[in-house]
Amino acid sequence: MSGLRPALSTLIFLMLITGGAYPLLTTALGQWWFPHQANGSLLREGQIVRGSELIGQHFTAAGYFQGRPSATAEMPYNPMASGGSNLAGSNPELDKQLQSRIAALRAANPQANPAVPVELVTASSSGLDNNLTPAAVAWQIPRVAQARNLSVEEVTRLVAQYTQKPLVSFIGQPVVNLVELNLALDKH
Repeated sequence: MSGLRPALSTLIFLMLITGGAYPLLTTALGQWWFPHQANGSLLREGQIVRGSELIGQHFTAAGYFQGRPSATAEMPYNPMASGGSNLAGSNPELDKQLQSRIAALRAANPQANPAVPVELVTASSSGLDNNLTPAAVAWQIPRVAQARNLSVEEVTRLVAQYTQKPLVSFIGQPVVNLVELNLALDKH
């Protein structure tokens, strides 16, 4: 019984530190040092929240760049149901989905190269990807330019403006944030 009191005291002390003080401290420091990121990296137009820099959106109109397919439940890019399709590479259903996506992309982009970039037909493991490589975005430029009555050069310049490059080339590859790019197209 004499060992119970120090054990309970230690338990209560650690619960207060790890369940109270530490979360409050990290929240306060996050809000102080990184307020934009700590609040979801929201993209705003005035007082209206248009999305997040970190979560993709389901763009389907011809005048928008389309991202990777989303395998989230209920609706595409549902952040409450993040997850992949869990179909194995040998699954015939995956082959059917890929062929269907390729056919749809070729039909929507008849002037593009017949070789469809793989990231436009395969879902990510999170189902929420917001970035594409510049090559996958460039594949869609003719369709977007035609739908918006813009020149291919104008759209290419806008894509280059929204291409994010890593600080050091061996750390990652350049990516284009599609939500920011599509919002910029709306403003253009």
